Amino acid sequence: MADNNERATSPLLKSTSKGIYMLPNLVTLAALFGGFYAIVMAMNDRFGLAVIGIFCAMVLDGLDGRVARMTNSQSAFGEQMDSLSDMVSFGVAPALVAYAWALKDVGRWGWMAAFVYCACAALRLARFNVNTAVVDKRYFQGLPSPAAAALLTGFIWIMIEWDVKPEETRAVCWFVFALALYAGLTMVSNVPFYSFKDIGFRKSVPFATVILIVLIYALITIDPATVLFGIFALYGVSGYVVYAWRRVKGQRVSVISTSIDEPEESGLHPDRER
Repeated sequence: MADNNERATSPLLKSTSKGIYMLPNLVTLAALFGGFYAIVMAMNDRFGLAVIGIFCAMVLDGLDGRVARMTNSQSAFGEQMDSLSDMVSFGVAPALVAYAWALKDVGRWGWMAAFVYCACAALRLARFNVNTAVVDKRYFQGLPSPAAAALLTGFIWIMIEWDVKPEETRAVCWFVFALALYAGLTMVSNVPFYSFKDIGFRKSVPFATVILIVLIYALITIDPATVLFGIFALYGVSGYVVYAWRRVKGQRVSVISTSIDEPEESGLHPDRER
């Protein structure tokens, strides 16, 4: 009888019976579907729809965390689910879309660039997961994977809009090659990219800020491909500008434990302290 009572109150049994939060994980699954949809469309040579699938995944990826915080439904399961979704939507999908559209035309160099991008996305996501507690919340350590995906596939979107055929223009293939390497290697760099996490959307802002947001929305609706690629291209080089500026000013360039609100790194990596 005692054994039965012990089994009934076992922490393991309690943990296995715990459910998962529905709403934020549904949003994450929708983002995962966007990446999967992009892969399927690329396999069928419908690259315009493939790119749109990745950008839709970006929007949904930005929503799932906010939904979890608004509904107070954050969980370790949701964090891991989000990382796996990001790997498919912003790691595997952009690499395969870029390869199928242009990189296959440059032979082994093409699939090498696609793999480097995919591998760097995996490394970046793994590093993000383990460094969450020690990185300044105001900055990302390296280019975020959604921004890297937008940089790579945004250029493809422009070329599709302009009816450029990569098999007819060799220079375009090599530019996608260089862009895949740039986006991939920047993801695993230590270059700081502003995260916008310290912006309070519930706070009052100047009226001019609202007008600026409206103008950006208007520009995006006029020419989504060009405007979105321009925005992410500027963001993709902004980290290097910040890095160079800090170097010139003699300031610290690492984003590890630079915020007074973040915990110190000591004690979090015991293997390094031996």
